[in-house]
Amino acid sequence: MPTDDDARLAAELVTQAAALAARMRAGDALTVSRKTSVSDVVTDADHAAEELVLGTLLRERPDDGVLGEEGASVESRSGRRWVIDPVDGTYNFASGSDYWCSALALVAGDELVLGAVAHHATGSVVVGGPGLPTTRDGEPVGPVHDDPLGLVSAGTYLHPGFFAEPSVHDPWTRAVSRPATIRMLGSGSMDLVGVATGRLGCWFQHTTPAWDWLPGAAIVAGAGGTTRQVEVGGRTWSVAGGARSVAEVVAALEG
Repeated sequence: MPTDDDARLAAELVTQAAALAARMRAGDALTVSRKTSVSDVVTDADHAAEELVLGTLLRERPDDGVLGEEGASVESRSGRRWVIDPVDGTYNFASGSDYWCSALALVAGDELVLGAVAHHATGSVVVGGPGLPTTRDGEPVGPVHDDPLGLVSAGTYLHPGFFAEPSVHDPWTRAVSRPATIRMLGSGSMDLVGVATGRLGCWFQHTTPAWDWLPGAAIVAGAGGTTRQVEVGGRTWSVAGGARSVAEVVAALEG
């Protein structure tokens, strides 16, 4: 179970990380570099925000482990680990869009404890987990609606390079044909907050790194939603939403 201090620390860290990234973007010298493709990018704000979170965790939680998207790696002595996404939606961030956030998760062993997401553009912070009812700026959210897939919107993402891979394209095509409508917005954590707060009905994506999945999955769980990961065609698909929509997405993926 998370403590109040865990939740407070997580909320403070994502708020500070998002504020730092926003200040750096507002300056004149943001450096943008490619990782694996023209749309898979990293900025010096990503690195600075991750360093900020890492430094605080080393002071406040010296026995806990840390895993960060931009390379932070600390072994755990407590059995707990913090997972950092300093800027989720970096392509959006670097392009001037406000659909990005800073995200953080806490796990204990294999158990998801909590997630926190800060959206700097609206000043909102969402915190929640399986044992921690999800709140936005301190106010409860949810419960996640349990509607059939055909009545809800689905957030998802498929990089153009995967359209030529049948093992990914085929299950994805089956799944995207089922919801009322599809949204591809470019930030997994923002999308999962959208599921928890009712802006999206469900969400699914393949091969999702821990930092893109765990913060939002915790928040969806804390709002009464369902989260699942399933193997289809040699890929792990992450799915979140109401119980019925998640079951229908999984069935479509599995064919």
